[in-house]
Amino acid sequence: MIHARVLVVALALAGAAPDMAVAADRKACLTPDQRRAAIATHKAVPLTRAVRTVKARIHGEVVHARLCEREKGLVYVLTVLARDGKVTQAMVDATDGRWLDGS
Repeated sequence: MIHARVLVVALALAGAAPDMAVAADRKACLTPDQRRAAIATHKAVPLTRAVRTVKARIHGEVVHARLCEREKGLVYVLTVLARDGKVTQAMVDATDGRWLDGS
């Protein structure tokens, strides 16, 4: 049942037209090759560590994850489908895997 909800939310998120701010934000995100290089050179923790950090605070499924450049450095931006059906975004500091408030 949870997998069906994850699929529905993922499809809804993929089909939604991003506004200008979201589109600009995505340009600051790394490509898969850049992400692998950042992890390999220890500039970012592995995605699994960021997912564990988020799941410790939000009980649900991570349906999308990006590694992005922000003013203070690299951050993981994770979209989470919580058990109560709410979709939220969480941010984790990619350099040390720490939860970022205000996400």
